[in-house]
Amino acid sequence: MKPSLSDEQRQALGQQPDGIEVEDSETQKVYFISDADVHQRAMRALQRQEDHDAIQTGIDDMEAGRVEPYEEVSRRLHTHLKEKYGLPLGDV
Repeated sequence: MKPSLSDEQRQALGQQPDGIEVEDSETQKVYFISDADVHQRAMRALQRQEDHDAIQTGIDDMEAGRVEPYEEVSRRLHTHLKEKYGLPLGDV
């Protein structure tokens, strides 16, 4: 089901093209109605911010010494894959 905009919502969007808040009179929940392009731009911006935060967390961990040597991680991964799936991964 794809509900249609009411005339009131259409008029409000004409006055506020970036979006409007609407409240469900039964539940008092507030929703935001926006153009799909505005929504997609906002989601991309959010994703970029989350990516940036994750990278910064990794940098902070590295600078604080909260890292494991590659060799240890590789050894544990190979051991796990060999035990769980019986993969012939060679010596680790």
